[in-house]
This record gives sequence, C-alpha cells and structure tokens, in this order.
Amino acid sequence: MQKRKLGDLEVSALGLGCMGMSYGFGPAADKQEMIALIRGAVDRGVTFFDTAQVYGPFTNEELVGEALAPVRDRVVIATKFGFNFDENGKQLPGLDSRPETIRRGVDGSLRRLRVESIDLLYQHRVDPNVPIEDVAGAVKELIGQGKVKHFGMSEAGVKNIRRAHAMQAVTALQSEYSIWWREPEDEILPTIEELGIGFVPFSPLGKGFLTGKIDETTTFDSSDFRNTVPRFTPENRKANQTVVDLVKRIAAEKNVTPAQIALAWLLAQKPWIVPIPGTTKLHRLEENLGGADVSMSADDVREIDEASSHIDVHGARYSAGAQKMIDR
Repeated sequence: MQKRKLGDLEVSALGLGCMGMSYGFGPAADKQEMIALIRGAVDRGVTFFDTAQVYGPFTNEELVGEALAPVRDRVVIATKFGFNFDENGKQLPGLDSRPETIRRGVDGSLRRLRVESIDLLYQHRVDPNVPIEDVAGAVKELIGQGKVKHFGMSEAGVKNIRRAHAMQAVTALQSEYSIWWREPEDEILPTIEELGIGFVPFSPLGKGFLTGKIDETTTFDSSDFRNTVPRFTPENRKANQTVVDLVKRIAAEKNVTPAQIALAWLLAQKPWIVPIPGTTKLHRLEENLGGADVSMSADDVREIDEASSHIDVHGARYSAGAQKMIDR
C-alpha cells in the first residue's frame, strides 16, 4: 500500500472508515468478526483507521481500540469529538465543543482506544455556540500535554478552517467528497491546498451507491440512516442511476469494479487526499484496496469530470436536521 501525507502525518493511501461496523447502516456487526476485519486491513497495508465518539455512542471506539491494541505502533488512529452526551453516555440533541467537554471527551477516548495519545483528533462538526479559537486552543493544550498529536476538522467551512488554523495547525479536514458530491471543489480544496492541510473524504463510495449494488428497489434496515437521506428515496435513487451508469462504463473499460473507479478517481485528484471507505466484509475491503492500484490518467479524470458535469444529482445528502450542522 502506497503512503500519503496529511499535512506532516503519513498514512496509507486508503484508510478504513469503521463507523458502519457499529452504527449507522443497520445493526452492529459481530464484534469478533470486525476485530478480524480491522486486523486484516493492517495485514494488507492499511495504517489509517477512523472512528468517533458518537459512533454507538462509544462502542466503535472500543472496537477499534481492542482491534488495534496489538499493532498500535503500526497504525494511525483518528477519532472525533463535538456531539452532546449526558453523564451516562447517552447522545443528546445538538453539539458541544466547549473546552471542558473536549478535555473530558478526550480522556474517555484515550481509555476506550487503549492509547496514550490520539494521533488525529477531529472536531466532528463546528459548534456555532463556541468560538473556533476556543476549540483550537483546547486542542492545542491537549497536544502540549501529549494526549493528542494532530488536530483535524470535519465538515468545516473556509472561514472557520482559517481561524482554527491560525490558532493551531490543522492537519486534516474530513468532509464528504465523491463523484456524486463535488461541492468541496469550489472553495474547500483550494483553501486547504493553500494552507497545507490534507483532505480525508468520507463516503467516497456515496454511502454504497457508487458500488452499483443499490437501486430503487433496494430496502434498508429500519435502523439504517439512509432511510432519512433525501438522496436515497426510491425515486431519487432511480434518477441518480445515471451517475452509477457512468462509473460502471469506465469500470468496464478498465476491467475493474465501480467501487475501484470511484476510489481511484479520488486518489487522482490530489496527492494529499486519503479516502476512508468503510465495509464489514473482507472481500469488499480487498476490492476497495484494489482501487489504489487502478491507473487513472489525466484523460480518464477529464472524461469522468466532463460526463459527470452534465448529470444533475437528485436529493439532498442529509436530512434537514443534519444539514443544519454543516458549516459552510
């Protein structure tokens, strides 16, 4: 597996998003199977693993911590703070990035992840009630104490990225980016390139849609959050098949899978982009990692860009409530 740099943090060219193992896409998968999957990713060269306090809450951090404890010196672990919990760990509505909450949350993450220091700590969503300088300052203190190594932000807008970076260098920004969600290209990517910040696209496979395995007849488990996403209504899935058809066509030309094309396209955008596709299946992990070996020429990228520019994607990518938490 090739390596890439997020700021000054070196990681594998593809990471592993671990959320879906515990949360979000239906019932949690078997814990021992997921530990084996995470360790199998390490064996295949993956060094970058992504989790968050809110995934579960907390159970995904525990899973990642247990899985990676034997190989701690070989991996980079990223987690996130910023959602609101009560004293019993139950998630409450809204966001909370107050410095005292960050400090308390990091102590919990360190314990669950079984580490002495968090390699990359993201603010999960910008909290409009807490000045970003206070957030960055709190993380800067934690870095000084050795509890955190690098500061990241997630779904942050340009103004807050610049303000935070002035207080404490931001190593990486994590936001959604894929062939069917290209909004970061307008302002986000130019800004972080200027500042030397790496980019970590989540949902690089369009929450599974770009794999070609989902159509308008697909049904999701009742606990799958895609049931609340406008882009995943049956009528919008049907309308959005045009995007999948494009990816399938390019994949057929190269004799690879649609997922591998979607990942190779992202890797071809910039050398400081590190996608984090998630999966609960070993054969899908191996398929995704194969995306790093797909040759994507400048002409290939232009062909996809040109074709996709004429496609209107139907449906918002978040519910109205979740969209309010996006800082733009």
